[in-house]
Amino acid sequence: MVPRLIPSRGIYLTGEPVHVDVTGLAAAGIPAVLHVMELGVAVRAVGVHSSGTIAIGELPPGSYGITLVSDGIPLGRTAVQVVDAATRGAVHRYGFVVDYRADRDPATLADIVRRLHLTDIQFYDWAYRHADLLGGGERYDDALGNVVALDMVRALVQSCHDSGARALGYAAVYAVGRQEWPRWESIALLDALSRPYTLGDFLNVVDPGDPTWIGHLSADLAQAAETVGFDGFHLDQYGWPKSAMLPSGVRIDLAERFVSLIEALRARLPQSRLVFNNVNDFPTWATSRSSQDAVYIEVWEPHTTLADLADVVTRARAVGADKPVVIAAYQQCYLDAPRPAADQATALTMATLFSHGATHLLAGDAGRVLVDPYYVRNHPAEPATLDRLTRWYDFLVEHHCLLLDPEITDVTGSYAGSYNDDLDVAYPSAATSGQPKPGTVWRRITRRGDWLIVHLINLSATTDPRWDQPQPPSGDPGIGELRLRLGGGPPPSVLVADPDGRGHLEPVPVATDGCRGTAVLPALQTWQVVLVRYGDG
Repeated sequence: MVPRLIPSRGIYLTGEPVHVDVTGLAAAGIPAVLHVMELGVAVRAVGVHSSGTIAIGELPPGSYGITLVSDGIPLGRTAVQVVDAATRGAVHRYGFVVDYRADRDPATLADIVRRLHLTDIQFYDWAYRHADLLGGGERYDDALGNVVALDMVRALVQSCHDSGARALGYAAVYAVGRQEWPRWESIALLDALSRPYTLGDFLNVVDPGDPTWIGHLSADLAQAAETVGFDGFHLDQYGWPKSAMLPSGVRIDLAERFVSLIEALRARLPQSRLVFNNVNDFPTWATSRSSQDAVYIEVWEPHTTLADLADVVTRARAVGADKPVVIAAYQQCYLDAPRPAADQATALTMATLFSHGATHLLAGDAGRVLVDPYYVRNHPAEPATLDRLTRWYDFLVEHHCLLLDPEITDVTGSYAGSYNDDLDVAYPSAATSGQPKPGTVWRRITRRGDWLIVHLINLSATTDPRWDQPQPPSGDPGIGELRLRLGGGPPPSVLVADPDGRGHLEPVPVATDGCRGTAVLPALQTWQVVLVRYGDG
């Protein structure tokens, strides 16, 4: 049995002691050690003699990798993040839950929260009806016939709290079912032929900015926060219409109405976390600066390629006022592709999102991944998929300050290329490119303070750049050489990390010749992060 490490919480607040559950470690043999590292530097070591819950103690705010080592051999790894209460809201690693049957085990949700370091869980379709959230009593079927035990919803909320995650209740901001329709028909959204906009055959769409509707929805949400225990709400829309007519003959702009709704809900729910769904980037430009807590975008066609994902994240970070950016990109390829090919597609999706400063809503519940916008139609992840997701989420957490800091700036065009000649990477068997072109290594350079962070994403075997297409195993571009211009003083340190490798930043030698420095990089798998650090910083 391979040892496994899982922290007690998805995220820690300052002053909370860190504990790690170690399983699969035999009591006999050479004692092991838990090494706690920050950006590749060891900061603490704790002896481990057998499986059990290991006390790490309190850690200062920061992101840490933890490796179990015995006789110099790494046996397993995890990561933890510690934040101040004031900065907790700037972190949003999203998961989901959909199963509210009375006989399910809430611990299975806590397990995935802890394993993947999730900070927020979307409680999808927990409510009785879209326009009557709590009207079903303690046991009911939701609008599509799924069984909900409200006591289990509360137990799952508590499970989130016990494992360090916030519980966000799903709420559609303008959807009304047939039963409630007569009350709201006067504020229906109408098309050019005066027909109500509908979703399927069971929901109609109403004006989200209507004062009466806002009063009703905000009261429902406030009651749900009080009686169920939600920490906030996931505010959903469908991406259409962009503008519509009301029965009164007034034309409304949905972007403006969504902002009005968000601000009204913030006023009614000042302590709740609010996350609005900008479906296909609509209307991110308007809602991102509103009083919500994250910039969340669900992507669809025409955002089909890795380049499209990168552009969506870049726009969101530019307008998002330093809010965390979350992308919902459903990997439908798991439904009909072999698991390794779907896993590789997911890895390239994550590499694109993480390297551009966003996180990915994909995994949740009892080890499931999203393949459909109706979250009940999810896909049970195979153990190998969960293992890879765990490695990549460990990597994301450990290197948070190199990936998700809002101060990070893209400087590729200022440093790379023959005109600049300041920093670049070359491979003998594949060209590097500033864009995600098939057959290349996608190279991107960012800057945080005086650190340079190089992202190398291996597309050398890729022929289809769409993020939801099955992908072959990573190709071999050969051994990479990093070349940089020296600026005087001691040469910079170069450290390299790979989520599918050892996972931590490890130094590589830098050879100098006059004004130039070179470093030979480890073999590139799917994604490699290179930190170039001048001085001792």
